[in-house]
Amino acid sequence: MVNQYSVAVIGAGPAGIFGARELANNNAHVTLINRDIKAGGLAEYGIYLEKHTMKEGLRKQFRQALGLSNINYYGNVTVGLEGDLTLDQIRALGFDAVLVSAGAQGTKSLGLPGEDLEGVYHAKDVVYHYNKLPPFSQRKFRFGKRCAIIGAGNVMVDIARYLITHQGAEEVTAVVRRGPAEVNFTRDEMKHLIGYLDLDEFEKEMKRILPALEAVRQDPQIGRNKILEAQSKADPKTKNAKFHFDFLASPTGMSGADGLLAKLEIEENILAERDGKTSAKGTGEKRALDVDTVIFAIGDQVDSRFGLPVEWGEFVKNKEPKFPVEGVSYESLTEGVFVGGWSRKASEGLVGYARKDGTNAARSVLQYLQGKAPSNISAGMVDEKLKALPKPVITSEDLRRLETLEAEEAAKRGLDEFKFASNDEMLQALGMVETA
Repeated sequence: MVNQYSVAVIGAGPAGIFGARELANNNAHVTLINRDIKAGGLAEYGIYLEKHTMKEGLRKQFRQALGLSNINYYGNVTVGLEGDLTLDQIRALGFDAVLVSAGAQGTKSLGLPGEDLEGVYHAKDVVYHYNKLPPFSQRKFRFGKRCAIIGAGNVMVDIARYLITHQGAEEVTAVVRRGPAEVNFTRDEMKHLIGYLDLDEFEKEMKRILPALEAVRQDPQIGRNKILEAQSKADPKTKNAKFHFDFLASPTGMSGADGLLAKLEIEENILAERDGKTSAKGTGEKRALDVDTVIFAIGDQVDSRFGLPVEWGEFVKNKEPKFPVEGVSYESLTEGVFVGGWSRKASEGLVGYARKDGTNAARSVLQYLQGKAPSNISAGMVDEKLKALPKPVITSEDLRRLETLEAEEAAKRGLDEFKFASNDEMLQALGMVETA
């Protein structure tokens, strides 16, 4: 078959782009629809600032995929119940299948008192802000001298590093629900932060939680080694700041005055072991930390306004899939609609995971297509419909022009990288809207 089947892929992060490439390489025609002007998703807007080599390597792969003749890119188009198009309107265009790889655009909330105070944020918003994703790039944040981050993964490490090296934070504390053996960051990420770890305070903290570790027969050396193994490759300190861990602690609320955060209340936990798994259990004992900023790095969830059924923060998948790949279901409950990447499993892994999951989702779609006759919808008709939206719609050619313009601007300014900080600036540079 040559470009017989037509598939809409919604979302152009790593899962969407690599999924689209898999479909295109198997002779499907792909309409790739993206909320943002730029392609790349978390690979463009979620990787730490200074990782230019990694970002450029991924951009090269994205360029190659978007350069395929049977992939048509449409950026600046939001799909959802409140978007430019609904999922039902996309399906009504006549595609043979739809692959949803729009990531996890919702944010998890613990519903704690004080979440609306200025100074309380979700990690994704902060990461999008420092990576200049509109409109987060224009949002004002209150980053103070004393910051707490809820979580113990790579995102926590990135944000702590950003607060110290770019925002002048003097004291950053990671509030960790369980113990040191359960931290989720990698040594390669922690090496960028470990130099700021207050070792005296760390040993005092390890001594404080020792009874809780011993109660579940957990060797404290396991957690200590897991955290300190990055020391041998530690980046040199460039700021006068300290990083701490506060283990066995869960947030219970925030408080302040005049709408500004001042304190984070936390509850002490103990550890409980069941079926080989260690979990945290609150003791009822509470204490407060003086903070200017609290950032929740506790994961993400899908957008309930997208147009697919949601349960426990995830789109509902068919539990008895007809087209599984590696034993995993990529099928939504809606006929012909599949999910991949973080749209299938929110906050699961980073770029490498998203690449594999998007590719496998596409393989599930291809299995599905084998059992039906192609609709042979007109690519020209789809192009006409999308470009008729009452807003600028971005093509692959526009992306190449934008990339060139930003590279030229970076060279002029002597920067490793330059990004236009708003959609208006990008559209103005492309000549798609009038300059104010």
